Amino acid sequence: MTEWTDTSSALRDGLARWLDALNTTSTGHDGTSAFPWDRWKLVKDSGLLRLPFESRWGGLGADLRTTMHVLEKLGEGCRDGGLSFSVATHVASTGVPLQRFGSTRLKEVYLPKICAGDAIGAHAITEPDSGSDALNMHTTAVRDKDHFVLNGNKTFISNGPVADIFVVYARTHPAGGSLGITAFLVERGTPGFDIGDPVAKMGLHSSPLSDLYFDGCRVPADNVVGRVGWGYRVLHHVMKREILYSFAISAGAMRHRLDRCVDYANTRRQFGKNIGSYQAVAHKIVEMKIGLETSRMWLYAAAEKVMTGVESTMDIAIAKLVTSENNTASALAAIQVFGGYGYLAEYGLEQELRDAVAGTVYSGTSEIQRNRIASMLGM
Repeated sequence: MTEWTDTSSALRDGLARWLDALNTTSTGHDGTSAFPWDRWKLVKDSGLLRLPFESRWGGLGADLRTTMHVLEKLGEGCRDGGLSFSVATHVASTGVPLQRFGSTRLKEVYLPKICAGDAIGAHAITEPDSGSDALNMHTTAVRDKDHFVLNGNKTFISNGPVADIFVVYARTHPAGGSLGITAFLVERGTPGFDIGDPVAKMGLHSSPLSDLYFDGCRVPADNVVGRVGWGYRVLHHVMKREILYSFAISAGAMRHRLDRCVDYANTRRQFGKNIGSYQAVAHKIVEMKIGLETSRMWLYAAAEKVMTGVESTMDIAIAKLVTSENNTASALAAIQVFGGYGYLAEYGLEQELRDAVAGTVYSGTSEIQRNRIASMLGM
């Protein structure tokens, strides 16, 4: 059983007072596909973005499990799934690698802006011809004196249209493999770096997505995150936290959905009885509960291994797979519990289903996670 410190509980409780405001501000509705700048300001003011970073950069110094605990509350209380996803992306994709691998100069210049939310972060890994095969990327970075020159394209970049700072992964050695990739910090507006228009997608509408284009983009060699050839090492560190952060948010959304369904089943009457008294309805809700608790156990157990330095690759894959698929099943079950009302946009459940499906795709598809687990089992 997980026990939380007073500090962890205080940070989680501190977020609660911001949640009503996050749900009542005017922009960023699912139907608009616009980034919710007013809600982002509330997120900044709440201190949420400061959680896992050291105090000397303006952070709160929360450990991994505490950060997840607070993000789970965000998922429970904020109905804008796109905004929550952008928060996790900002923190994990840019702040996390800079704090762990960035030079003192990079930290001094950029981490305070990331903690404050004054500069939005994103990372660029995926390419049109090498989605899940990250080591087969074709974007290149060639050394030219005190710069690297980047050429290539990136796709499916969350936060791309609004981000100010990008951690870009590019090939620096033609031989390929894990030692051929390097991570670079690239600012919006760098000559030779263009950002495509927002791309329409199924869900997470308020978290904008775009392509990135590099054409002779000159990046100072001092902007290497870590060392040349360390890109895979940086990415491995980042992806563990990206998965744990974003799916802790999913667990919070699952808890909120479960509570709604229990309340609805105990008040909605059909054929003279509350619908929760019918086994067909009750069992759906029981499965939602089991899915939630199973997901949370895997997420926090995996986090414990990461924090203690124990090998956690399989645990992360299982946690991601279990949570993403349980979240999608939970969202579909909620629509069925609510019946015709669940199908109406007014109730928000169809939006939650569209948002949940994304979790089975990003950060490595369910199929990739199963392949990874099978490989670690020796198959």
